[in-house]
Amino acid sequence: MGVAPLRMGDIEELERAPLDIRAIASVIEHTLLKPNAMEDDIDIRRLCEEAGRYGFATVCINPIYIPLAKDLLRGSNVKVCVAIGFPLGATFNEVKVFEARKYVEEGADEIDIVMNIPMFKSGKYDYVLQEIREVKEVVRDKMLKVIIETCYLSDDEKVRAAKIVEKAGADFVKTSTGFGPAGAKVEDIKLLRGILSPRVRIKASGGIRTAKQVIELIKAGADRIGTSSGVNIMKELEKMSLQT
Repeated sequence: MGVAPLRMGDIEELERAPLDIRAIASVIEHTLLKPNAMEDDIDIRRLCEEAGRYGFATVCINPIYIPLAKDLLRGSNVKVCVAIGFPLGATFNEVKVFEARKYVEEGADEIDIVMNIPMFKSGKYDYVLQEIREVKEVVRDKMLKVIIETCYLSDDEKVRAAKIVEKAGADFVKTSTGFGPAGAKVEDIKLLRGILSPRVRIKASGGIRTAKQVIELIKAGADRIGTSSGVNIMKELEKMSLQT
């Protein structure tokens, strides 16, 4: 039986009650997307071991390691997440659809797609909408998160992009790839939460390295946290819990 995900209302009690570390862990996506990641004990194998030990929501990895991660995580509640059109989003929708189909066939549980940022910035919103719809049709009941790369968008564009994601039927709006000039910001999470329906959740990612950031982002409305610093964050939270 998995741990219930931490929601906005839960975190408001953090300053007055002991930290529910397991609940916070259950929203963390343990991430390793560096291009030279290997399958040995210091990279993918360690990532999966840590995810299982702490009870993280997913491991977010490069697609070539889907079969290995599925094998390593067998019997755990940790899901395997991969990204398509990553990190630029600037490829043909047919390519993204092919990627999505292939990765689901290989066993991916969740898919993060990078929105076609050049087409969006060029005002071709119908293209962006249709692309996300086609990918969702392929992944079906698998979780689909759409990275809108907030660092390249104005507030008005963030709102427009989020509404396109919702209209297309995706499950999450995700802030960032982590490869842009800036990552998740509290003010962006608040903006997105204010205009999205409760059906669409939010993944904050990019530049998240501390427990304080995690707490602030969840309080602002984030439902998932993508970070390569999951273990250090958990150690921080454990220290904080001892002080309460």
